[in-house]
This record gives sequence, C-alpha cells and structure tokens, in this order.
Amino acid sequence: MRIRFVLGEIGQGLRRNLSMTVSVILVTFVSLAFVGVASLLQTQIGKMKGDWYDKVEVTVFLCPTDSSATTCASGAVTDAQRADIEKALKAPEVAPLIEKTYFETQDEAYASFQKRFAGQSFASVLTAADMNSSYRIKLTDPTKYQVVADVVSGLPGVEEVQDQRQLFDRLFLVLDRATLLAGGLAVVMLLAAVLLITTTIRLSALSRRRETGIMRLVGASNWFIQLPFVLEGAIAATIGAALAVGALWLGVKYLVTDWLGRSLTGVAYVTTTDVLAVAPVLIAIAIALAALSSLVTVSRYTKV
Repeated sequence: MRIRFVLGEIGQGLRRNLSMTVSVILVTFVSLAFVGVASLLQTQIGKMKGDWYDKVEVTVFLCPTDSSATTCASGAVTDAQRADIEKALKAPEVAPLIEKTYFETQDEAYASFQKRFAGQSFASVLTAADMNSSYRIKLTDPTKYQVVADVVSGLPGVEEVQDQRQLFDRLFLVLDRATLLAGGLAVVMLLAAVLLITTTIRLSALSRRRETGIMRLVGASNWFIQLPFVLEGAIAATIGAALAVGALWLGVKYLVTDWLGRSLTGVAYVTTTDVLAVAPVLIAIAIALAALSSLVTVSRYTKV
C-alpha cells in the first residue's frame, strides 16, 4: 500500500512539472555526455600511448654529403665516424636499453622515399646522395630516449637524433586539451542540472504543501514524505544518464568503429565495451547528484 502511494506521488509530481522534468532530463543528458566523452578521450589516449609508444623508434640520422650541421663539417659520415657511433651505442650505460638496432643505407632510404612519394614532382629531383643513412633503434623502454640521445648527439657524423614519440606527443596534447574542454563543459552542465533539479523539486514541493501537511498530521515520517520528491529527481536524472550512454554507444559504434576504424586502420580505438564500462559511473553520478540535491531541497520545502 505504501509503495503504491509513493509511486502515485512520483507520477503526480512528474506530470505536474512535465516541462521542468524534461529540462532536467535534457540537461543531465548533455552534461553526462560530456563526462562520457572526456572519459573516453582519456581511454583513447591511453590505448594509443600503449600501442604506439611500444612501436616507436629512435632514429640517428647520419650526415649526408651536404649538411649545415656543425657535426657534419667534414662532409658525409665516414667509416671511422660510424665505428665511433656504434661504439657509443654499445656503451655499458646504453646497451641494456637497446632491444634492436637496424642500419638503413642511403640507397635503402632513397628507395623507401621514392615508394612513399611516388608520382610527386620533387621526388624525381632528389638522388640517393641526398638521403640520410641512419640507425633505427628499438628501445626496451621508450621513455629512456634521452639517455640514448645524450650519448650520440654531438658526435661527428651525426646530423640529428629524432624520437618518434615527439611526433605523437603533439597529437596527445591536442587530445588532452579536448578532454579538459569536455570536462569543463561537463562541470558547467552538471551545475545547471543540479540547479534545475532543485528548482523542479522546489516547485513540486510547494504545489503539494497541503498534501504533505496532511501526511504530517496523520503521523507520516519525514523520510516517507520526502521519498517521492527524491525519487522524482533521481528518475529524471537516470533517464538523462541512460540517454547519454545510448548516445555515446551509438557514436562509438557508428563514428569510431564503423567509420573511423575502416578509414584509418592500425589504431587501437575505443569500443562499445569501453562505453559500457563507463555507463555505471555515469548513472551513479546522475543518481547521486539528483538524490543529494533533491534531499537538500525537499528537507527545506516540506516543512509544515
């Protein structure tokens, strides 16, 4: 009987403030969608770092015939200079950090360049002598790049030492900033959702002051009086959270997995499984915010 009464009060409250309830649902949906996007962006960054950082190499570019670098003042790298570079890479403080080393000749670099830029007008102008021979170094720990760079940088015959991670760091910086933006918007929208929930519950409580007064006179407890109001906010917020999870699932399924995954292969993308992992957190945030804001509001406006 009590459960039926509480459900009836919830339905009555939602109907009386239908427009406000819809507003709560929409604002909660948008705010939690931003929270989900921020979380999925961080998951995507983690996957890309874990996948790409393990594959990146340190490249030691050797001096070609014509180079303006001070370490290339004597011209193209000599056999003696190459021997010194290889000796430096085999030094006790460096050797344990190197998993594999591959030497690419100028001819191999030229063949790779021509294959990559086939059909481009500038490709026909260059010759093998214009290419850099190089050492491609696979590290056991990609974060130890600087140790290798410090050992070989500045040696005669070394034009440049390049860490491929630096190329990816720019992309990760953009994604991190996008995460911060999404997180900031989520905070603003969550604040708006809290304010809307408190306003909706306040209006509902004021419109039913006569009923709550009668309930108090017949001995109803504070919790029994306040429960329908709290559940109204929680239900509206939960619907908004469910819509946010659905939108994220559809976005990842059709935009990331089906479209982006087929257009740009070789990248570990977030999946719908990641969305389902975030879903309980989003729903919990919605229920907690709604319940707390409703409880605070209703405890003030249901006093008779």
